[in-house]
Amino acid sequence: MTDITTVAVLGTGVLGSQIAFQTAYSGFAVTAYDISDDALAAARERFARLAATYRAEVPGAAEDGKADLALMRLTLTTDLSVAAQADLVIEAVPEVLDLKRDVYIKLGELAPEKTIFATNSSTLLPSDMVEFTGRPDRFLALHFANRVWKFNTAEVMGTTHTDPAVFATVQEFATEIGMVPIAIHKEKAGYVLNSLLVPLLNAGMGLAAGGYASVEDIDKTWRIATGAPLGPLQILDVIGLTTPYNILTHSSTGDEKLATWLKETYIDQGKLGVATGEGFYKYA
Repeated sequence: MTDITTVAVLGTGVLGSQIAFQTAYSGFAVTAYDISDDALAAARERFARLAATYRAEVPGAAEDGKADLALMRLTLTTDLSVAAQADLVIEAVPEVLDLKRDVYIKLGELAPEKTIFATNSSTLLPSDMVEFTGRPDRFLALHFANRVWKFNTAEVMGTTHTDPAVFATVQEFATEIGMVPIAIHKEKAGYVLNSLLVPLLNAGMGLAAGGYASVEDIDKTWRIATGAPLGPLQILDVIGLTTPYNILTHSSTGDEKLATWLKETYIDQGKLGVATGEGFYKYA
């Protein structure tokens, strides 16, 4: 067992809410932080849906009431000073460096010296943010895949400043919440998962944006040829289209033309993916 007993998750979007719920489901007291009451109201709805999903998909979640107990272990707040008191703070705010910088500067002033900071950023390196944290030895990346209860990898990646004991503690914590820790031995943009996944997703969007094939046929081709359960555009709907848009517009490997197409064709129309009932596909 690690010394981590309390956890805070900053950001209650699609993945942040999943990280918070999975951690609470695993027995930890969790504080979920977001910037407004409206954001927390949306988070409560996400947590309720996650509880229902766990009851339906996770063995034992319905029979022993674990999903309902997880809801009881969650505390929601707009007060960063409350979230900062946790043993481990996992940052899952949007993939915009300026936003993350502001969060870490404030967090560093509020948190006790013992607190470990972990970013769930999928596109930024820990070294992009480490100078803002005020604790380079207790900062690293802990990157989750979407649908954490099913696709349960947790990529752990530090900087040259990260204390090896902190790295080991976070790996152990990942195991305690039901994840499979994947140690990244040196910094790599995209880690393992997104180094493999992002080129696929961008290629799928490029084919659709260029009119080379229909959304359905692009996904069908990938599913048939590889045996994968989902095609790239189906995966994007699950992730939510604001995340790839932020990556396309703010990362060094972005694509402004593709970002504009995604924004004008889908995001501006309120088609953000599964969460809103429509993205590349419509959902009941």
